Amino acid sequence: MTQLELTERSVITKAKDGSTATDAPSWTAEIDNPYLHGVYSPTTVETQSDSLEVVEGEIPADLFGAYVRNGPNPVFKPRFNHHPFDGDGMIYSVHFKDGKASYRNRWVQTDAHIKEAEEGKAVWPGVMGPFDFDLPGFPIKDTSNTDVMYFNGHIMSLWYNAGIPYKLDTETLETQGREDLNGQLKRALSAHSKVDLEKDELIFFDYFDEFPHMSYGIGDKDGNIIHEEEIELPGPRLPHDIGVTPNYVILHDCPFFHDTELLERTNKRVMTFHRDVPTRFGVQPRYGKGSEVKWFDCEPCYILHVVNCWEEGDWVIQVGCRSTNPMPKADPSEGDLSHMLAYMRLEANMYVWKFNMKTGEVIEHDIDTLNSEFCRSNPLYMGYKSRYSYNQYIMTREDDQVNTLAFGALLKYDTENGDCQRYDYGKGVFGSEAPFCPKRGATRNDPEDAGYLITFTTDTNDWSSYCLIFDAKDITSGPVCKLRLPHRLPFGFHSNWIRGEDIWK
Repeated sequence: MTQLELTERSVITKAKDGSTATDAPSWTAEIDNPYLHGVYSPTTVETQSDSLEVVEGEIPADLFGAYVRNGPNPVFKPRFNHHPFDGDGMIYSVHFKDGKASYRNRWVQTDAHIKEAEEGKAVWPGVMGPFDFDLPGFPIKDTSNTDVMYFNGHIMSLWYNAGIPYKLDTETLETQGREDLNGQLKRALSAHSKVDLEKDELIFFDYFDEFPHMSYGIGDKDGNIIHEEEIELPGPRLPHDIGVTPNYVILHDCPFFHDTELLERTNKRVMTFHRDVPTRFGVQPRYGKGSEVKWFDCEPCYILHVVNCWEEGDWVIQVGCRSTNPMPKADPSEGDLSHMLAYMRLEANMYVWKFNMKTGEVIEHDIDTLNSEFCRSNPLYMGYKSRYSYNQYIMTREDDQVNTLAFGALLKYDTENGDCQRYDYGKGVFGSEAPFCPKRGATRNDPEDAGYLITFTTDTNDWSSYCLIFDAKDITSGPVCKLRLPHRLPFGFHSNWIRGEDIWK
C-alpha cells in the first residue's frame, strides 16, 4: 500500500476566514493544533505538471534552473504532541527551461518515512518528545524536512536538528538514498550546511551532547571529505547556521541550550535562553585545526540564519538575523502546546557583527528593527562582500495572526544603509522563502542584484497556490510572472535555486 493510499481520505480544513482545503488527511480533524490546520494543513497530493499556466506576465528567457522548496508534510497521526519540525519532508519544485515551467512534488523517502509506511502508523516521537532512545537511528523522528540544496550531482535534503542527509534526483525528485559522502560521513549534518560555488565545496557541521560537542568539515566536488575538525564547546548547544569566507568558517555558540540531566530524567529536551551568558562566535581558519579557533564574546542572542560573511583587512564581517528573545513568554491558556507556539513565533531583525582578528575587538549593531528572517543573498557572492539581503517579513499578533510562523511580505534590504523594499503578499496570502536566482551564465562581475527572486504563495481565501517571479532590482512593482500551481501547497521551511547548468549537463 502506498503513502497516498494510506492517506486517501480527506477532511475539510477551515481557515480563519472560513475558506476550506479538501486534500488534508482525515486524522487532522482530531487534533487541536494550529500547525495541522489552515495554511499548515498537510496535503496528500504527489503530482506533476509539464507545463504550468502563466496567469500574469511572462517567464524570463534567462531564467534557467529550478526553484526547490522543502517543508513538513506529516503522513500519519502523531503519537504525541505535534511540532512543525516533525512533518515528513516533502520537496516541491518548479523547473525553468526554454521559457517554460514544469512542476512536481515528492515526499523524501527517509528511513523513518519508509518504516512508518510499512507499519501504517507513526513510530517515532517528535521534537517535543518524549525521546525514545530504544528506536533505531534517532530518538526522535529525522524528517529531512528543513533545507534543500544542490551538491555532487544531486539535490540534498537536510533536517533542522542535524540529521541524515538524503539524495534526490535533480529532475524527478525521487529519493536515491542517504548521502554518506562516499562512506566518510561519521555523524549527521546540520540543516544549514553551505555549498561554495566558487570552490565547489560543501562546508558542513554537526553538534551533539557528548564532548567536544561540535565538529565541522569540508567536502570536495566529488563528495570526499577533505578536512574535518572537532570544536570544543562548554556544553551541548543547538547552533543552526555557519558562516563562510575564503579563509574562515564562523561557528556559533549561543546561550540557548538544554540541560542534558533533565533530558535523561524526563526524556524531553527543554530549551532555555540564558540571558546572562554572552553569545560567542568562533572564527576558525577554514582548513585549520580546531584548536586555532578564535572566540569573540557578543551580546546574548540566538541566530538562526546568516545572510553572508566576508573579510575586510583584519576584520571578519557577519550579517544575519539576530533574536534577543528566542523563547518568548508562553501563554498558559495554550496548554501543552504553549512553549512550542511561543518558540515558533520567531522574533528577529537584521544585524551585523564585526570581528577584528588582530585586536579581538567586536563591533555589533542593528541594520533594521523590523521583524524579519529567512534571509538570503546572491549565492555567487558567498564569502565576499555583498550588499543585499532578501528576507521574509514575519507576521505578528498585531497582524491578526494566531501564534504561528507565517510569512506576510517579501523584503529586499540594502545592508549598507538599511533601506528596505517591500512587497506584501496580501490578506490571507502566505509566502515562502525566496532565494536569489542568478540569471543564466551570471558571474560575480555582474551587478549583485541582476537576477530574480522566486517564492511560492498559498491564498487561504480560495486555497490556490502560485509561483511568483520577481526582478530582484525592484520587488515593489510586483512579480514579473505569476504561475498557477496544480494543487494547494502547505507552509514550508527553506528553499534554494539550482542552476540549470547543474541539472541539464
